[in-house]
Amino acid sequence: MEYQVKNLIIGFGKGGKTLAGKLANQGEPVVIIEKSNQMYGGTCINVGCLPSKKLILQGEQQVPFPEAVHDKNQMTSFLRDKNYHLLADQDLITVIDGKARFLADHLVEVLQPDGSKINYQAERIFINTGSTPFMVPIPGLAASKYRIDSTQAMDLTKAPQHLVIIGGGYIGLEFASMFQHYGSKVTVLDHNNVFIPREDRDVADAVYHDMIAEKIDIKMNVLIKKVNQDIITFEQDGKLHTITADKILVATGRRPNTAELGLENTNIATDQTGSIVVADDLQTTVPSVWALGDVKGGPQFTYISLDDQRIVVDQLFGKKEYKLSDRTLVPYSVFLTPPLSRIGLNEQDAKAQGIEYKLFKLAVAAIPKARVMNETRGIFKILVDPKTDLILGATIYAVESHEVINLITLAMQNNLPYQILRDQIYTHPTMTEALNDVLKD
Repeated sequence: MEYQVKNLIIGFGKGGKTLAGKLANQGEPVVIIEKSNQMYGGTCINVGCLPSKKLILQGEQQVPFPEAVHDKNQMTSFLRDKNYHLLADQDLITVIDGKARFLADHLVEVLQPDGSKINYQAERIFINTGSTPFMVPIPGLAASKYRIDSTQAMDLTKAPQHLVIIGGGYIGLEFASMFQHYGSKVTVLDHNNVFIPREDRDVADAVYHDMIAEKIDIKMNVLIKKVNQDIITFEQDGKLHTITADKILVATGRRPNTAELGLENTNIATDQTGSIVVADDLQTTVPSVWALGDVKGGPQFTYISLDDQRIVVDQLFGKKEYKLSDRTLVPYSVFLTPPLSRIGLNEQDAKAQGIEYKLFKLAVAAIPKARVMNETRGIFKILVDPKTDLILGATIYAVESHEVINLITLAMQNNLPYQILRDQIYTHPTMTEALNDVLKD
């Protein structure tokens, strides 16, 4: 059976679902394909940022792990159902459960759960299939029954006694901090010889020492040789070591979900990572086929997928002005305890690029709200152009940094001099009011 459709969206993620709503609001019919009925709404609400942050917060509040997982499941179930009905209940939107595969540039086959197939010939196609955890090729790792990924880690029935995390990146560190709060012994095996190398050394050192103080064992410059079920053999500083784990969490990044899309049947190009190659307007190498979110490579955040949707909508119905190249400032937060957040340049970036800067710096211990919250660890760092007074970047390792960083981002995007933030009247006590002090001349 074959249907002719105007708009076909593959993947019910943040960008895809929002785009479906925008197309319907323009009076255009939309078919959206999702291969799993457990993924309505995308990675973030089901197996990514929201459930992990729920578990992180409840761990900090000393909620028992089984209870926290139950609460997390209730939240994701509610959000998944809400997202489904926001689209499926609209007359112009058809949600199809099934696995999509390209047969040609604009022809997509959908294998439904009952084994039947439907073909869609689409005028426009939008690919929003997201990404999936990547497993490094370590001998024995794939065969280990103790191996889990980030999704499985959040569905455990009890916290492991000893969790070994392969990967010392931001995802691995978030899970290390989280499971430590649930009483697990945590060991992180990082192949890098520099801890969180993207960050300034004073900030990275502060994070490292705080995690070590919480009894998280971080082993740097590690080469894992093999995994034999629950036993990991690794080399460090020229010596072989073994470690035994109750669970082995593989946190070595994510890869775009393109392997089973049948792109080999099309002229849609991918790069060496499997990411779909896109132009500045997010069109692929096939006209009227776009890619949004993780599947196209780049920063893997749900808010990037949402902003990709803005680019596409502007191309379809707007002034065709907003492009991928316009998105130069993207903040991020790592939800440790306390969180680490950043926007723009840090000191090591500025020095490497030969950019002159004025540094404003404040210890979190000097902030009244931090005292109120009994969390005085961390530091504020803000870089300013000494000639223009514009903010070049900020790194905040502090409680509620994930909120403060958005205000700084807004100031940077609107080219506001730092004095605007310095002299603003803020409510008290808040972490945001620290900008009054950190930006003092």
